[in-house]
Amino acid sequence: MQITTPDPTPSAFFNDPAAALAQVQRIYQQSIDHLRQAMRGFVDGHDFGGQHVRACYPFVRLHTHSVSHQSSAPTSRLSYGFVAGAGRFETTVTRPDLYAGYLLQQFRLLLANHGGELEVGVSAQPIPIHFSFAEHEHVEGSLSAARRALMRDVFDLPDLTTMDDGIANGTHEPRAGEAHPLSLFTAPRVDYSLQRLRHYTGTAPEWFQNFVLFTNYQFYIDEFIKLGHAEMARADSEYIAFVEPGNVVTRRAGTPPLAGDELGAQPPRLPQMPGYHLVRADRTGITMVNIGVGPANAKTITDHIAVLRPHAWLMLGHCAGLRNSQQLGDYVLAHAYVREDHVLDEELPLWVPIPALAEIQLALEGAVADVTGVAPAEVKRIMRTGTVASTDNRNWELLPDNTPQRRFSQSRAVALDMESATIAANGFRFRVPYGTLLCVSDKPLHGEIKLPGMANHFYRERVDQHLRIGIRAVERLREGGVEQLHSRKLRSFAEVAFQ
Repeated sequence: MQITTPDPTPSAFFNDPAAALAQVQRIYQQSIDHLRQAMRGFVDGHDFGGQHVRACYPFVRLHTHSVSHQSSAPTSRLSYGFVAGAGRFETTVTRPDLYAGYLLQQFRLLLANHGGELEVGVSAQPIPIHFSFAEHEHVEGSLSAARRALMRDVFDLPDLTTMDDGIANGTHEPRAGEAHPLSLFTAPRVDYSLQRLRHYTGTAPEWFQNFVLFTNYQFYIDEFIKLGHAEMARADSEYIAFVEPGNVVTRRAGTPPLAGDELGAQPPRLPQMPGYHLVRADRTGITMVNIGVGPANAKTITDHIAVLRPHAWLMLGHCAGLRNSQQLGDYVLAHAYVREDHVLDEELPLWVPIPALAEIQLALEGAVADVTGVAPAEVKRIMRTGTVASTDNRNWELLPDNTPQRRFSQSRAVALDMESATIAANGFRFRVPYGTLLCVSDKPLHGEIKLPGMANHFYRERVDQHLRIGIRAVERLREGGVEQLHSRKLRSFAEVAFQ
């Protein structure tokens, strides 16, 4: 079989991070242009005569000859940006337009910590044709079933064997002669998740911000939408755009629409986990996603958002209070988790502890004081710090012999939900700082169950305040310096260099 590829690009070496990034971008764009041109011909019915069209991802490689790295400030204080020892380290790269700022920082740190040069070239990893389409390009939709079946003969399709999470899970072992990884995710794994984010949230990856709020109730989203539009009405807002499902963009007052805004359209129905984005120019705005109820959704969405390398994600939702001393509307700041969600048991064994992260805990506790107006010394009147249990059984109260209640009591849990432990555990697994602030909405062990009238009144009273606490916590984290958020608690012995 004859394979057609872009014109060959020899590997090159760079000691300038910007020049290395520019070369990655050139190689990637050349590859994508090659695939898109061929795909347009395929859609038009062109006969490729047995030819196979292929283009590959760019790679970035670092050679080191020492087990130590330079300790020059300020990079020495970071928990990332250096490799674990001597050897060859590399990763494939995708979407260098989307990841330009991120890649530039990683390249800069590698060169600062190790000196020498970065090698940039064309890898042997093919780009699946599905991952080459532009954001609003859906040319494959016009193909007949028979024509779609021929795509495998002409193009490379996604290969799940190149997309596993062995690096992140700590189970990846390089074969003899194989390079060590530079990043938690290979390029195909990143592309796969970028596609999934579009599907699940109804918004493009470009809109996602580096601080993410998750919730399990639509009430929070309703308040976030109000807040987003209120910010856009202010010409002096720190946020430059508000984006809703369907990539519907509202710009800040006094800002004209930008090219591409007109392509957004409200979807006929909301996606499974709709996403909303308060956008800042430096991407340190706030993304909020309604993950719905249950640990499966919580794992699914965090599996994919993790490839964007956010600075933190926080869970804001409702929970069952397990202590008689709690009142409806009290807050719970999780400092430990009981994991009975089961969705991560294969990737992250139950014996792995999920530690509380001091920076996140302090930001959430301070935000509660800021928003409620309660003096810091009195915050414990309305907020309890303790263990949160997450279960995959929504009707745990109905199990015989009170076995769940006994386990929760033995664990010293103060609250119960279905998502928080999953979000925290996946944050730990993917090295994304995490935190949980819940609000007690019922006390099933004490006869205070949710009834429609009571619940509606409770939601109206508490949701706005709870959301503002989450937003204030993000502001505190941003003010404290985002680089320091990436705690060494999240890094393993022989960690990849990329944050």
